[in-house]
Amino acid sequence: MAMLLKGAQAAAAMNEKTAARVARLEAAGVRPTLAVVRVGERPDDLSYEKGVMNRCSKLGIQVQLDALPADAAQEELLAVLDRINRDAAVHGCLLFRPLPPQMEDGAIRAALAPEKDVDGITDASLAGVFTGSGVGYPPCTAQACVEILEHYGIPLEGRRVTVVGRSLVVGKPAAMLLDRKNATVTICNSRTQGLEQLCRQADVLVVAMGRRGAIGSGCFAPGQAVVDVGIHTDETGKLCGDVRFDEAEPVVAAITPVPGGVGAMTTSVLAAHVVEAAVRAAGL
Repeated sequence: MAMLLKGAQAAAAMNEKTAARVARLEAAGVRPTLAVVRVGERPDDLSYEKGVMNRCSKLGIQVQLDALPADAAQEELLAVLDRINRDAAVHGCLLFRPLPPQMEDGAIRAALAPEKDVDGITDASLAGVFTGSGVGYPPCTAQACVEILEHYGIPLEGRRVTVVGRSLVVGKPAAMLLDRKNATVTICNSRTQGLEQLCRQADVLVVAMGRRGAIGSGCFAPGQAVVDVGIHTDETGKLCGDVRFDEAEPVVAAITPVPGGVGAMTTSVLAAHVVEAAVRAAGL
């Protein structure tokens, strides 16, 4: 029976450290503040927004919400981002994407100051992930994968890690963060030849394909740790991941559940980024 790598436990440990940093900031007269920017009312955005606000509230992070209608013009959103960039009291910005079709994603992302980009959406932030320059912050979900592995003491240095998925939101930045931990990383995708073998050979398997149940029994080996980033709904309405949990759990040594795994960690990573941004801005 595999050990469950539950996100709540890892998040609690991170939250404790974040709360201590918030207390030190407040003692210095600084209130860490996050700007949440949403266009429209997509249900998944509203759900994540609620989770972010709850997490920040518990940690003493102030949140300001800018909600624009779905038919808002690009210029309206750019004006909001410009105000946030110039407001020294705002330390981080979470911009929900995808944006509506009348907005150009690249132009919007480029308009956000990287030092306030706490979810790693700007090109400068992503460049920082690849170069280690410290500019901006990694995407929260990608960092959550690494944080969970480290919390549970899963060895990374010198280990073989296979990342299945190559998006700029999870796959590629997660691979770079794992590389920084001195893991030997292989990035795969749905067209990779010999995918099952590459998965079986890995000590750590990170799956971020965005396809329900895409990774099955032929991909697992004893002793592995598996991180499942996917979240979907099956035919019965039950939440599930990219990994076929029932096929993996009897074989591998450790696995993140869905729900309750990576997703439970992301708001804590976001909060930690906001606080770090506040520390940097205050020069503390």
